Amino acid sequence: MTKIPKVVTIGGGTGSYVTLMGLKKYDFKLTAIVTMTDTGGSSGKLRDELGVLPPGDVRQCLVALSESSKLLRDMFNYRFEEGALKGHSFGNIFLSTLEKNTGSMKKSISEIGKILRIKGSVVPITFTKNTNLCVDLSDGKTIVGETHIDVVEKMQHRARIVRAYLKPEAQLNNDAKLAIEKADFIVIGPGDLYTSIIPNILVKDVPNVIKSSKAKKIFVMNLMTKFGQTTNYSARDHIDALEKTLGKGILNYVLINSKLPRRTTLAWYEEYGEEPVADDLTKTDFKVIRKSLIRDVIIKADENDALRRGIIRHDPEKLAKEIIRIIYG
Repeated sequence: MTKIPKVVTIGGGTGSYVTLMGLKKYDFKLTAIVTMTDTGGSSGKLRDELGVLPPGDVRQCLVALSESSKLLRDMFNYRFEEGALKGHSFGNIFLSTLEKNTGSMKKSISEIGKILRIKGSVVPITFTKNTNLCVDLSDGKTIVGETHIDVVEKMQHRARIVRAYLKPEAQLNNDAKLAIEKADFIVIGPGDLYTSIIPNILVKDVPNVIKSSKAKKIFVMNLMTKFGQTTNYSARDHIDALEKTLGKGILNYVLINSKLPRRTTLAWYEEYGEEPVADDLTKTDFKVIRKSLIRDVIIKADENDALRRGIIRHDPEKLAKEIIRIIYG
């Protein structure tokens, strides 16, 4: 009997959503490990007002892994358009309600996983509630809170990030630890480098657990730079920032998109000084795989979503096929 590969994804938000949408179609034991430092939008409000863990990234992963009806999936992603709930998604409220009633985000995820009939598991990287993502900038300034790091006024200058950390320290969820230890393959990214990917690595003991794992480690490079986070970052800059936290020599593969978006699409990003991540990866100690990974569809912005999100994504099927080539290559 052929062993079913254990695949762990590490990230958050739309990046993990895309990866999981592609991978769930194949015969893997999937575990989505999710960042828990979100302080913006609906998640931030629920965290502040109810004292719950931020549900947004968890919700997206649950929906991505769902094998239930389209109606149910759409319902969990539905964002209210008016009234006191404007801007909140139904799934975020449902997760937070269950957490308040059960006293446990883990139980909430389990119950919603049954409703959505998810293929795999969704595991928060930490259950530490009061931790905040912080970054120190090269000009000596410090920014506290994921939403303040993520949201920058258009074309407002911000110095480079030189250090990221969690305050107070976050404790590693044992379920996440076990998943990483037992994994055959670990897929890191895609997603905002400093607000979706690195916060997972900053949790206590995570770098050592990843390093000790016998799993092959795959990093999925972002399609575009992120204004205020990775302005003018090349692919090497992304790797350097990740390795500053994770450690050097841990990655085995890096997947990078080789196809430029359409000119009309790039114009939307140029307003914010964002551009395709330049491929300058030479003489690496990991294998670089260059393929067309971009989805040709432009994602329409949700008018009720307070956060600015990219309008292009990795193509779930293209990305999954390259990961499969690595796994079975």
